[in-house]
Amino acid sequence: MQKEEGIVKIPSHHSVDETVDKLKTILQSKGVTLFALIDHSGEAERVGLKMPPTKLLIFGNPKGGTPLMLAAPSVAIDLPLKILVAEDSQGKVWISYNSAESLKERHGLPQDLLPNIAVVQTLAAAAGE
Repeated sequence: MQKEEGIVKIPSHHSVDETVDKLKTILQSKGVTLFALIDHSGEAERVGLKMPPTKLLIFGNPKGGTPLMLAAPSVAIDLPLKILVAEDSQGKVWISYNSAESLKERHGLPQDLLPNIAVVQTLAAAAGE
């Protein structure tokens, strides 16, 4: 696991598409809404540019997010939660997300609400296995 300025980056043992499919299945099984799936590499290809497979999942649950936004309205800029799945130039797939601790510090979130966003760590770990 690597941390870069509040971003946690863990390896996936699957391709980008397989990792994304695992995440979608996990989100659905937990009743979490997938609001958007942005295919950055697919969009690049549409305009004649090339980049390694890169996809962003935006997901959440109002029961978890709303209390955070009520406690610290600025956190709405970082919610819903996001997970980036990307292949690097060596073909290694990485799963990246904002750490709960960095979001806490950035927005002054109360400690007791951190579990509402710390779930992203569990989701990412399960998808990379």
